[in-house]
Amino acid sequence: MADHPLMPIATAVWLIDNTALTFDQIAEFCGLHPLQVKGIADGDVGVSVRGIDPITTHQLTRDEIEAGQADENYRLRLSRPKTIVADKPKKGPRYTPVSKRQNRPDAIAWMVRNHPEVPDSQIAKLLGTTKTTIQSIRDRSHWNAANLQPQDPVGLGLCTQIDLDGVVRKAAAKLAKMRPVGAEAPAEGPTLEPVSETVPSEPATTDEDDAQKVDLDKVFASLGGSDGPESSD
Repeated sequence: MADHPLMPIATAVWLIDNTALTFDQIAEFCGLHPLQVKGIADGDVGVSVRGIDPITTHQLTRDEIEAGQADENYRLRLSRPKTIVADKPKKGPRYTPVSKRQNRPDAIAWMVRNHPEVPDSQIAKLLGTTKTTIQSIRDRSHWNAANLQPQDPVGLGLCTQIDLDGVVRKAAAKLAKMRPVGAEAPAEGPTLEPVSETVPSEPATTDEDDAQKVDLDKVFASLGGSDGPESSD
């Protein structure tokens, strides 16, 4: 917090009009030069400035004013807030140093390739870019698309590993919620049929087929034992 009140000229105008403090006391409290305070009192400086009561803005107490009026050597002390409220982090795109902005397209290309489940809005916040730039890299209409080299944004110093993991985890959880309850896993592709179904088996024989088979041994025996034609004397 500064050692001087907000809007010092407006505060000086009010102190000149409503207190008996000296010009030096007002000048030191407001961070002004004594001649500036004298010019305000004479109407030469801050003519159109409306005075602001530092008591209602909790920058000065009435006890301090009374102590200063009683002793011209007394120096007014700026009131400190009793409770310090931490500023909430601002939402919006992350600020990226100028020296690292040239690496953002490579980081975006890495995110698009490795984490397609992360929406463009989250990539924009993580890397401090715009949805238009992300889309141009997705459809390769970016002016430097031919030279892009996907690189991990953590390694490029564009974000921390914790922030990257948080974005990816959040996107994965959202994707899981969108999946229908009880949805079956994708059907498996065709598999090889059993060998018994692919190799043709020998046809089964029947008794009738066996009966029709010719016993070659019997045929040759019969031919060998038959009498040939009688020879003439």
